[in-house]
Amino acid sequence: MFDRYEAGEQAILVHVDFPDENSREDLSELQMLVSSAGVNTVDIVTGTRHSPTAKYFVGTGKVEEIAQMVRATHADIVIFNHALSPSQERNLEKACQCRVLDRTGLILDIFAQRARTHEGKLQVELAQLRHISTRLVRGWTHLERQKGGIGLRGPGETQLETDRRLLRERIKSILRRLGKVEKQRQQGRRSRQRAEIPTVSLVGYTNAGKSTLFNAMTSSEVYAADQLFATLDPTLRKIRLDDVGPAILADTVGFIRHLPHDLVAAFKATLQETQQADLLLHVVDYADEQFRENTDQVNEVLEEIGADDIPQLMICNKIDKLTGTEPRIDRDENGKPIRVWISAQKSLGIDLLFSALTECLEQDMVQHQLRIPPHQGKLRGALFRMQCISAEEYTGDGDWLVDVRMPNADWQRLVKHTDGDLPSYVVS
Repeated sequence: MFDRYEAGEQAILVHVDFPDENSREDLSELQMLVSSAGVNTVDIVTGTRHSPTAKYFVGTGKVEEIAQMVRATHADIVIFNHALSPSQERNLEKACQCRVLDRTGLILDIFAQRARTHEGKLQVELAQLRHISTRLVRGWTHLERQKGGIGLRGPGETQLETDRRLLRERIKSILRRLGKVEKQRQQGRRSRQRAEIPTVSLVGYTNAGKSTLFNAMTSSEVYAADQLFATLDPTLRKIRLDDVGPAILADTVGFIRHLPHDLVAAFKATLQETQQADLLLHVVDYADEQFRENTDQVNEVLEEIGADDIPQLMICNKIDKLTGTEPRIDRDENGKPIRVWISAQKSLGIDLLFSALTECLEQDMVQHQLRIPPHQGKLRGALFRMQCISAEEYTGDGDWLVDVRMPNADWQRLVKHTDGDLPSYVVS
């Protein structure tokens, strides 16, 4: 056994190309991940294999090349653009004499840096504990020794067994606390459902511009940056749509190809904002050459979390980086919006997006002219608060003639609130 090597900020990246499409990773994406983690890349090792080896993932020749590069550049850490098994990490660390990190560990480290809220920190810790639970045996030289000394000799659990037990108890504790968070979110969703307020969730590949669009739509100041996983904690804001009324807009964590399952499981409470949405705004960075592959990856994650059957509106973002592309709405054969071309950073096409949102969420609308007597001033006030009055005039006998337009659900609630008197005021 051996002690873990300390990691630093000087890294060598390792990228291997495989013929299998499902095993391929993007080198430029790894470089962005490393940059987002605040690590400096000193060199890159690339190679090609038909399949990974059981001992090192790469061949012995490539392992020696990496070890020589570590010694030459004095690198602190080697980062693989692939998922490594615990034994492969252990063998590579012995050969390279430095820390070795895989793609999953790198993403977890970025998440740990980005988490701001109590819930986000719990979710990241849960994912990290699940990830290291299979890697405890490689961590410390003392973990296989049984406790010794007066009163502690004899059959008992090893230090490794103790640490595993403590880790299991910590995971259970976090799951209990996240369960409370999930119940709180469910209560909020139930109250919105009772009020029949639709929820719109922003989804998309990481760094597609979701938070920038969220700020443009809500006049908020949510943290947005040109880096992977700038947003980790979900944010909800209320927006108002013509002919629809209030709606909830949710900004969520970005997706990435081969998203670790531990992360998907840990962020269950957060992802339920997506699962329970009435409409998904799928934000796509159309300036990215790999936007089609990224779109497919997002749809795969949506299918994994059971949100693939929710209606989607494609948001083609960053058109300011494209030549000759203007804001517009693309429609299907029935005239329903399917794509909106915008630039969130330049605030181009935001008005078109609101118009398309209204069309997608528009409910059965009712339109009436009401003759409201003077003693029903509270009803008139309620109509003004609902912002559904399009015209109003006074009659000679003091009544109000009011033209209203509102969703049918709001009309029915108003009828119930007036004990059924509202229809008697309808003129036309």
